[in-house]
Amino acid sequence: MQDWVVLGIVTGLVAVLAFVVGRDFQRRQTRKAAANAEAALREARIDAQRILSRAEEDARALAESYRDREEAALEHRHIEVAAMEERLVQREATLEQRAANLAHREQMLIEKDRAVATAQGEAEVLREQARSNLERTAGYDSKAAKAELLRKVEDDTRREAMVLVRDLELKAREEADRRARRILATAVQRLAAEVVSETTVSVVVLPSDDMKGRIIGRDGRNIRTFEAVTGVNLIVDDTPEAVSVSTFDPVRRETARLTLERLVEDGRIHPASIEEAYEKAKAEMDQSIRDAGEWALLEVGLTRMHAELVTLLGRLKYRTSYGQNVLNHLVETAHIAGMLAAELGVDATEAKRAAFLHDIGKAVSHEVGGSHALIGAEIARRFGEDPSIVHAIEAHHNEVEPRTLTAVLVQAADAVSAARPGARREALESYVRRLEQLEEIAGSFPGVERVFAMQAGREIRVVVSPSNVDDLGAAALARTIARRLEEDLQYPGQIEVTVIREFRSTDIAR
Repeated sequence: MQDWVVLGIVTGLVAVLAFVVGRDFQRRQTRKAAANAEAALREARIDAQRILSRAEEDARALAESYRDREEAALEHRHIEVAAMEERLVQREATLEQRAANLAHREQMLIEKDRAVATAQGEAEVLREQARSNLERTAGYDSKAAKAELLRKVEDDTRREAMVLVRDLELKAREEADRRARRILATAVQRLAAEVVSETTVSVVVLPSDDMKGRIIGRDGRNIRTFEAVTGVNLIVDDTPEAVSVSTFDPVRRETARLTLERLVEDGRIHPASIEEAYEKAKAEMDQSIRDAGEWALLEVGLTRMHAELVTLLGRLKYRTSYGQNVLNHLVETAHIAGMLAAELGVDATEAKRAAFLHDIGKAVSHEVGGSHALIGAEIARRFGEDPSIVHAIEAHHNEVEPRTLTAVLVQAADAVSAARPGARREALESYVRRLEQLEEIAGSFPGVERVFAMQAGREIRVVVSPSNVDDLGAAALARTIARRLEEDLQYPGQIEVTVIREFRSTDIAR
């Protein structure tokens, strides 16, 4: 029992001792760590002071270096400013010297001007005295002499100008005629167009004369119905096995002809069948008009045209102008314009299109007012044609002044197509009246003795009096007559004016 007590006491003493020893060790360690921290802090402070002193030394050295550089730059700047001030002083002195020289030179010029003015005044006085002495000696006024000299110079200059103009006109006319003949000859020789003579009467052949009675009908009811429906005159005369359809409207005449042929072929002729046949013929006629327009478009070689324009062109198949079929005239004109454009080296497609559409205004009725050129231009503009095409259409009869080469080509092609032999018919009275007008206009000028209209009015030969008209006056007279014909007359193609001046002197040897 006592042993266990002693053992417990010893164990307690050992535990107390161990606690005391451990606490003493911990205190020693704490004091040692504090001493180490204090030593490290002292070393850090020493290092910081050392770094700070080094930075202060570096900053002080850098500031001194910067100050030295700034002082050097400032000193250099002072030197430059001093040099610039010196140059300015020198320049100011130079300018003052120049100003003084200019003032001196100005004074010298003023003195010279005064001297020159004085000398001019004295020279003018001497000149006036010399002119007065010369006029008094010659007995002739200076103003009159000047006027006479100017008049003579003016006459000589005018004569030289007329000679020069005549030579230039002759050369230009020869060259233009040569080139125009070559181009037109090439175009016309390449063209092979038919000549179609249009009339106002269509003849329908009948199988027998008995058909005439059936066409007339009881009390003439069939013929009256036919004329009322078709709007034409049906002529039943003594011509065997034939009747005639007469009207000035070719579309209506053709429709009536188709109607009558259909009735004759059917054999049943009465008012109802006449109306039925007319409706079928009208539909066939509309299709024929469209086919004609498409054929013409294909013949010329054009594409992309409005359908309404094609229909209007097809209607021209049944229109005539001076006996010439208008659609054939358009096709022919388009070919001629294309060939002329090709010869001149310009766009042939545009020229062909403008020439092909130039008479489109003739396809509308009289209900649309205005000339066919302006109407055709408005139609082409409405259906989206190019402005150059529209201008060529409206200018082909000079309602509008032509401003493009295409417009001039259309005029030339139109004149060639209309003027070639057999293209148009002209009444004898109008033909004679035109020749009389040509001779009357040419004979109205002073100095003209006789006038001859030749080659169907294509040429005029004017014989003048040699005592009243000289060579230069003859050239001027030909030009004046040509301009007068252009202003007063309208004609296809061109008219050549030739002035003949011949002087004959006759004497008799005895």
